[in-house]
Amino acid sequence: MRQITVKKIMEMKGKEKIVMVTAYDYPSALIADKAGIDIIFVGDSLGMVVYGDENTLNVTMDQMLYHTRAVAKAVKRGLVLADMPFMSYEVSIEEGMKNAARLIQAGADAVKIEGGYDHRKLVKRLVRAGIPVMGHTGLTPQRYLRLGGYHITGETEEEIEEIIKDAKALEKAGAFAVVLEFVLSDVAKLVTEEVNIPTIGIGSGPHCDGQVLVWHDLLGVYEHAPPFVKKYADLRSIIQLALENYREEVKEGRFPSGKYYWEFLDKEDFEKKKRRVMEKLLEDELEE
Repeated sequence: MRQITVKKIMEMKGKEKIVMVTAYDYPSALIADKAGIDIIFVGDSLGMVVYGDENTLNVTMDQMLYHTRAVAKAVKRGLVLADMPFMSYEVSIEEGMKNAARLIQAGADAVKIEGGYDHRKLVKRLVRAGIPVMGHTGLTPQRYLRLGGYHITGETEEEIEEIIKDAKALEKAGAFAVVLEFVLSDVAKLVTEEVNIPTIGIGSGPHCDGQVLVWHDLLGVYEHAPPFVKKYADLRSIIQLALENYREEVKEGRFPSGKYYWEFLDKEDFEKKKRRVMEKLLEDELEE
């Protein structure tokens, strides 16, 4: 069992901030785990940052299983959380349970489901079956088409009520935490105070019990990122410069230099072996 468990995450509420970051492959997860990240999240955001899609709606269960397996192999300390992709749980509770189980079998410690009140029955069934669930309210990217795009939530009384209702329904159903995405900070603070489970914010201010960001966004892999992202590095420029230097050295014949290859120390020995090999090859050609 990994060191960070669902129980540990729940105990951190109000005592210690929870740190969560996405990872989609073995090397990224390995680095994140060694950095001490609490929750390593295989998000369906991989559709956009790994596969280049415009949204998350095209992500399949097969893709989620593939990336979850890779991440799970790397993580020894943190809790591995896997997203339930679009239409993997909306059709029926039974289908949702089967797909959640597949993610657990792929190595996840818990699953995340977008939505709250609408999926309370599924969450309750999953928890009873032994599958930990994190909920997600506020901006829910899988409902991107219905919402008319990505925009901040919690501005109206109806939205505030819905967000609180979602969070409380998730808590009552047995979810161990809830993501609050792109919610006004005042509303996120209110929700955090109203529920006894941790809230994980993304673009929702400092009052949540934890924070989550996408790997590629915080490391500056792409030129553009959501407005709520702080770039902790500019890997895009670093990687591009490294590749340009590599291309230049190869074109000019400066790589590989002697440090990066090996040759016969005894040149006379090599000439003897070369002669015998070439003679043997010539004989083989004549026999054919």
